[in-house]
Amino acid sequence: MWLRYCTETALPPAAVTTGTLVLFVEWACLQPGWKAGTFKAPTSIDRHLAGIVVTARQEYRLTLDRRVGAEARALLKAKKKAMDKAGEQHGRGPAPALLVSDMERILPTIPDTIAGIRDLAIMTTHFACAAREHELAAQYDRHVTEDEHGRGLVSDLRVSKTYPRVVQILYGSRAHLCPVRAVSRWREVSRPAPDDPLFRQLHSGGETILDNGLSPEGIGDVLTRLGERAGLEKRLTGHSPRRGLVTESARAGNDERQAEKQGGWVPGSRVMRKYREDDDGFKENALHGVL
Repeated sequence: MWLRYCTETALPPAAVTTGTLVLFVEWACLQPGWKAGTFKAPTSIDRHLAGIVVTARQEYRLTLDRRVGAEARALLKAKKKAMDKAGEQHGRGPAPALLVSDMERILPTIPDTIAGIRDLAIMTTHFACAAREHELAAQYDRHVTEDEHGRGLVSDLRVSKTYPRVVQILYGSRAHLCPVRAVSRWREVSRPAPDDPLFRQLHSGGETILDNGLSPEGIGDVLTRLGERAGLEKRLTGHSPRRGLVTESARAGNDERQAEKQGGWVPGSRVMRKYREDDDGFKENALHGVL
């Protein structure tokens, strides 16, 4: 989206400043949404802002102030408030959750190729960290290390628009969906240097690994493709794994504070609790253990 904006405004893609990001928000809010008659969702624009900054730092090697996008986000917040007040439709609503049952359906459709090995690692790691797209896109290989006691991986999500954090990734009880094993296999084929992006782009043929890392949009595109290829009835986005972990963790009976820590939400976050997919009323029921 940033590249399209730059093309339309004759702006160099590396011209990432406070001012250009503010103008980008003005432009993006006028772009059509995924559904006819809607505008681009503010949440989607916000993710684009994060992606622009990550790409500028990684690909263009720019040194940017950590608050370079603050004014743009303040403008976006004000515009969202005005949209809500005016009753304007924007976006397609909350991203559907990527559930374990969805991943079980996706797995048989992932080819045993370099692209497939990478995409499985992205899907499972994205879910395990409840990560935002830009957090995963900003990771270098050195940011993910093995636990010294062999319990899994330690993922340093140091680039985050709200909450940089260190996440522990456990071995999964389902070996075929285990993020630790998936990342290990991806590293075996990608043979990264410590300063290489963890998840790198592939040549159009899908079997040649390039030097550049995936953009935040690229991370989201992987999830969308996986869901479409598996024939899921819902359209996965880069936010689906984040919502999925919250939902599955709650269904497993885990303390909500664990999900808050994993995904980088503030304690008692109302936003996180909205991420939970509605239960059918039988698994979560006030009668359990009563009658």
